[in-house]
Amino acid sequence: MKKEKLKILYAIQGTGNGHLSRARDIIPILQSKGDLDILISGIQADVELPYPIKYKFSGLSFIFGKKGGVDIFETFKKGDIRRLISEIKQLPIEKYDLIINDFEPISAWACHLKGKDCISLSHQSVILNKKSPQPKEFTLIGKATLKNYAPSTTQYGFHFQQYEDSIYTPVIRDEIRKLSCQNKGHYTVYLPAFSDEKIIKILSKFPEINWEVFSKHTKESYIKNNIAISCINNERFIISMAGSTGVLCGAGFETPAEALFLKKKLMVIPMKKQFEQQCNAEALKAMGVSVIKNLKQKQVSKIEAWLNSTTIIDVNYPNITENIIDAIILKHGRKIDS
Repeated sequence: MKKEKLKILYAIQGTGNGHLSRARDIIPILQSKGDLDILISGIQADVELPYPIKYKFSGLSFIFGKKGGVDIFETFKKGDIRRLISEIKQLPIEKYDLIINDFEPISAWACHLKGKDCISLSHQSVILNKKSPQPKEFTLIGKATLKNYAPSTTQYGFHFQQYEDSIYTPVIRDEIRKLSCQNKGHYTVYLPAFSDEKIIKILSKFPEINWEVFSKHTKESYIKNNIAISCINNERFIISMAGSTGVLCGAGFETPAEALFLKKKLMVIPMKKQFEQQCNAEALKAMGVSVIKNLKQKQVSKIEAWLNSTTIIDVNYPNITENIIDAIILKHGRKIDS
């Protein structure tokens, strides 16, 4: 008796660029394993996916501020709980055999309400693992938000190191793996939670350094002395990173992981009161990565020490993405007899 293809829903968080960047490599693998539909929710990404999107929801996005953290006022202003509930209810989650979720709340809560298994495949899903590094000081609200934002029944995830069997090293997209790296002497900067003015004020303290800043807060590229400010553009960003001496960025996941993979000097600034980034900073610090708290005058000496440093953190991030997908399908996939 012939068996139907596995019906797969891959649900992706659209806040920030990391989730969609990782999805570029995961989607073709999932397409080869069954009939795939893609869901995206969120409004803060600058990366486009070159694949048809079945469901596009506003979801619940965290809005980046300009002072180093999330803009709570704008987050609630642009949030719509009634719409969110409606999106959860209207999603036909029951038609899928396998739901793989990358920290996406609509499909996660639809699964929760309808008793469907939700397989989390994300960085966030392993942040709360007891073996993953966590800061000594954190807010219970931040931890609770991470735990309940996109509930799941089973967790597989990615981290900077493999702390246990269900934690894998990062997915490094093919376009990064294929890059030809050089050292052209500039530093690449991506700090979406800071205003251009704040970044320029501090980086101007180092007039001998060529800075290439990629900003969420400008619509036109411009140059201020030794600092080039550009709009977010995936191709230009990875070219800049490949040719850089080092990378200064937030303590997200994808960009630090890619910088480490490319063997670039790395300094990170975790977003204020953002539990995930505080955890990431703790993990990176334990690996020897330079971490500073903010972009204030007090940090200038630490930035200078980093610029003068030659420390490169050695990592091994093999391409095992298809192996992970195969393991998930073997354990959680279900084909139906026709």
